[in-house]
Amino acid sequence: MTNHWIDIRNSDCIMIIGSNAAENHPISFKWVAEAMERGAKLIHVDPRFSRTSAKAHIYAPLRSGADIAFIGGMINYVLTDMDKHPENYTMEYLRQYTNAAFIVNSDYGFNDGIFGEIQDGRYSEAARNSWKYADMNTPATDPALKDPRCVFQLLKKHYARYDADTVCRITGTPSEVYSEVMRTFCETGRRGKAGTIMYAMGATQHTYGTQNIRSYAILQLLLGNIGVAGGGINALRGTSNVQGSTDMALLSHILPGYLSVPNDQDGNLEGYLKRVRPAAISPRNLAGDKSLNWWGNYKKYMVSLLKAWYGEAATADNDFCFSLLPKADPKVNYTHIGMFEAMGEGRIKGLWCWGQNPAVGGPNATGEREALGNLDWLVSADIWLNETAEFWKRPGVKPADIDTEVFILPAAASYEKEGSITNSGRWVQWRYRAAEPPGKAMADLELMDLIVVKLKELYAKEETPQSEGIRKLSWDYGDRITADAVAREINGYSGATGKLIGGFGALSDDGSTSSGNWIYCNMYTEAEGNKAKRRGTVDGHPAKIGLYSDWAWCWPMNRRILYNRASVDLDGRPWDDEHPVILRYEPEMKWQGDVPDGGAAPVNKAPRGNRQLPFIMEPEGVARIWGFGRAEGPLPEAYEPWESPLKKNLMSGTMYNPCAFVGAYRNERGTPDKYPCIGTTYRCTEHWQTGIMTRNLPWLVEMMPDMYIELGEDLAKARGLKNGDRVTVSTARGEISAVALVTKRFKPLLVDGTAVHHIGVLIHWGYSGKSTGDSGNVLTAHVGDANTTIPEFKTFLCDVRRA
Repeated sequence: MTNHWIDIRNSDCIMIIGSNAAENHPISFKWVAEAMERGAKLIHVDPRFSRTSAKAHIYAPLRSGADIAFIGGMINYVLTDMDKHPENYTMEYLRQYTNAAFIVNSDYGFNDGIFGEIQDGRYSEAARNSWKYADMNTPATDPALKDPRCVFQLLKKHYARYDADTVCRITGTPSEVYSEVMRTFCETGRRGKAGTIMYAMGATQHTYGTQNIRSYAILQLLLGNIGVAGGGINALRGTSNVQGSTDMALLSHILPGYLSVPNDQDGNLEGYLKRVRPAAISPRNLAGDKSLNWWGNYKKYMVSLLKAWYGEAATADNDFCFSLLPKADPKVNYTHIGMFEAMGEGRIKGLWCWGQNPAVGGPNATGEREALGNLDWLVSADIWLNETAEFWKRPGVKPADIDTEVFILPAAASYEKEGSITNSGRWVQWRYRAAEPPGKAMADLELMDLIVVKLKELYAKEETPQSEGIRKLSWDYGDRITADAVAREINGYSGATGKLIGGFGALSDDGSTSSGNWIYCNMYTEAEGNKAKRRGTVDGHPAKIGLYSDWAWCWPMNRRILYNRASVDLDGRPWDDEHPVILRYEPEMKWQGDVPDGGAAPVNKAPRGNRQLPFIMEPEGVARIWGFGRAEGPLPEAYEPWESPLKKNLMSGTMYNPCAFVGAYRNERGTPDKYPCIGTTYRCTEHWQTGIMTRNLPWLVEMMPDMYIELGEDLAKARGLKNGDRVTVSTARGEISAVALVTKRFKPLLVDGTAVHHIGVLIHWGYSGKSTGDSGNVLTAHVGDANTTIPEFKTFLCDVRRA
């Protein structure tokens, strides 16, 4: 989240899209309700009418997978209205704080859904270069926004095709509802108003999920809603510590603190930095004339990370042990889907599953279960035996035919261990152990400690280059590892004094400092100790906007709202006098309010040559409406899902995302003549994730005992089905049995003149636990987003019949 949970109450309009926040994030909805009590409007955009929809002022149904068309039409509405009524928008924000005025390369071209030449599912280097600014060092700008090659004009040209009628033909949203959505949300572009977008997996789990979120960012930047109270792009994370696990590099392409993974072409540390560290871009003709380009500090953060990992073994002479890090092959996909594709082909021999259950939670679950059978060994660390641990005796297979050796590590539940969680709003909060784990169960941290200690013991006998990364690893936690010791290491130390670092501004690139994650520097200091333990209940902000800066700690540097220097105009006056984020700049006192993003003076009050632009993480110092770093183009473009009920893309001649990842292992593709309905997956209130925690609790099993699917009354009537019938849902990959819940929550949507039906599929069931049933992900495909390879769980073709 750019903002945080409590800040939602400051919003004038809340759009929840791809999320059922009222059920899946109920505490967040407390702040939505408080905003509504203060007069805010709530818009809910989703294929299914849910409890969130029931609370909304406007419910806008849309076909699953049609987000870019929906938001693209809103972008077009804003751009058109901006020409007619610029006084209704914070034009200074748009001109001075975004790249709307930047001049783009004259080679840029867009034709029929394509942004240039594509080779083997990727845009060519020439195409990607054409997306950049005409000058990548000191780009020209046109603050008047009139130049035909400026971002603003290219944006207008691109989204002019997204008229309301075309959008509604694609999305199935009733035109009068869509008009009300556009008018209501876009009113937040006025000075003193703010709108927020809350989204979850319904937005991201598509072959163009990244571009879905990019479209939200573009809309919010046009409206001046980034950096302000009550604004932002706010991801509703699916569990309490998803944000923390991402910060700590759960994903395959990053190291802790969002540093890039080295690849096999880097050669050495300097080669790596040349590839990943951006050079500052200094735009001309803007009021601001300097970019802080915070990622210019990349070497400080990387060297400090290497020192945290390798300690005294990491020196300048040996490149701080950079050579010991594994190097990725840029041509190999290391994500979940890519990994299981490799398993299916027999190229991976061992797998560790820590608190994960891919036999139920992975896409194309039947194929993934078969892939597990190609392993030599599998380790499952969990609080119960789950389907992944028991895949070898699942229904329909003979255990004797499975050669994979399975090891079980009994883990502790969250309340049986101590440590931090980082919530969606980036707040790091300490949790204490409430009970001892049963039997031989251990916290994950303790399990990992035992494994690494044993590995070091074994590798100590092997003087080989392959063993060096383990032998030189600094692992000095004593007889019993503690979360407190790891938290200190993550914060980092000064090598000269041995004391905790006060903040990432003190990190160095010469090996004199260490930090296990630079964005967590300042969480644990000599002066205040572990700030994640703080529980101050007084809001110290001058305007009482709900920061509660003494409750826990928030990365980075306890900043509660990111890019908050964009919340003031060029003279330092807040856009919103009622909800200022930072205010009252004085040279001696600096800013009051939130921890400022970069801390610089207002642009017009700084000396020339040091007028720092507010978006400090971007090399050009402004926010990117034009995002030339994405895989499939600089602007979100509407494509159809990999499995679509339509015969053509109504927006262009390019049917599918040309850069999407499409797996080959057991990945048959369905067509609308055989599978005319749209399937989409989600959760119910009574169960959690793959169900292994909740399906082992008798009370919850009693409340929701059976796997079920939801379908609308019209579809049920057409198929001769009634509520409670046992049905079969099928796709090209497999079929499942479930109980039919016939409901008014799904209505047929009129898409290009044809009624389209959705079927809602629950994800919680499997063959282990006290309640068993077919897994919804048997139906989903091995396809993923072009940038992240997140699976397209939310849209697939299916059909339903009586079992």
